[in-house]
Amino acid sequence: MRSPRHETGPPDLTTPEGFGAFYEEHIDAVLGFVTRRVADPHLAADLTADIFLAAMGSAGGYRSHRGAPVAWLFGIARNVLSGHARGRARESGALARLSGRRLLDDEDVAALEERIDAQRAFRDLAERHTALSEPLRAALDLVVLDELTPAEAARALGVTQATIRVRLHRARRALRAPAASNRSEPTLEAVR
Repeated sequence: MRSPRHETGPPDLTTPEGFGAFYEEHIDAVLGFVTRRVADPHLAADLTADIFLAAMGSAGGYRSHRGAPVAWLFGIARNVLSGHARGRARESGALARLSGRRLLDDEDVAALEERIDAQRAFRDLAERHTALSEPLRAALDLVVLDELTPAEAARALGVTQATIRVRLHRARRALRAPAASNRSEPTLEAVR
C-alpha cells in the first residue's frame, strides 16, 4: 500500500529522527519501485539499502517546495538502478563488492520472494514493452506505475513537463499499436 502523498509538513531529512520517519514512510514505495524492476530478493534488498544511503547522503540538497518527496526519492532510485546496471557489465568488480555484504535470513528472503512474485505480472508486461526507448519507458513507468504526476516525473527525470507529456503520448501510442515492436521510435533528440 502506498504512503500518503501529502504530508503535514516537509520532512527534516538532516536529523536522524527526521530521516528515520522519512524511511518508514517511503520504504514500501521504494521496495515496490525496486521489485518491479528486479527479480532477485538479495539484489532487491541491497538496491533498496543503497537507495536510502544515497538519499541520506544527499538529504541536504532536498527541497520540499520542488515537489513530493517520493519524486525526489524515485529520481535517486533510478540513478542507483542505472548505476547497478552499468556495474553488471563489470561483473568481477561487482562480485568483489558483494562478497562483504550481510546475508539475508530465511524470513527476509521469503518476504522479498513473496513481494517479487506479486510483481510477476508487471515483469511480464515490462518484457512486452521493452521495444520502447529508455526515455519513453522511464516517463511511462514513473507516471503509470509509480503514480507520479507528469510534473513530478519531469522533476525526477530532469526534463520539462512538455517533454514528459510528449514521451507519454508516444509511449502509449506505441503500446496500443499492433506492430509497435516493428516500428521505429522517435529518437531522444526528436522528443526534446
